[in-house]
Parts: sequence; structure tokens; C-alpha cells
Amino acid sequence: MTRDDVRRTLICYDITDDKRRTRVSNLLSSYGDRIQFSVFVVDISPARLIRLKAKAKEKIDKNEDSILFCDLGRVAELSDMKFSYLGQTRDITDNHVLVF
Repeated sequence: MTRDDVRRTLICYDITDDKRRTRVSNLLSSYGDRIQFSVFVVDISPARLIRLKAKAKEKIDKNEDSILFCDLGRVAELSDMKFSYLGQTRDITDNHVLVF
């Protein structure tokens, strides 16, 4: 995997059940940064994203829950200006750091 393969993905969820919501939150926390209560930023390769989606699918009720994946682009091309906040800010892992 090269840095060019890694894409920044914004992941948001609406999950009605506390247990399922906690399981999904814990899963996403192991992949990226929580920036809002139900919003995560994950820098991930396409293959790992497929595995993440498969794991997340196992943790939800598809008739009640929803997880949104938004591709924000290649990490190598991102600037610090992609995110802006009003009020409290959240730290996002520096896109120059790549952890395997």
C-alpha cells in the first residue's frame, strides 16, 4: 500500500439501539478519529474500507440503522482547509502520518 492509495473517508451513522451504536462506535474508533458524537474521519485504503464496511454491516440492523461513507479524496492531496469548525474543534490525525 502506498500513500497514494489511502483515502480520507467521513463516516456518519444513525443507529437507534445503544448496544449496536456502541459496537459501531468502537469499531470506527479502531480505524480513525471521532470528530462528532456520530461522525468519524478515517484515512483508509480501498481494501481496508471494504473490510470495514463488512464488519460494520454485521453490527447493524439494516432495517433500522444507517451508516454513511463519504469519500473526501486522496490523503496525499488534502489540505488543512478541508474542515472548518464553529465552536469546539476536534483533532484529526495529521495526514502526513501513515500507520500500518
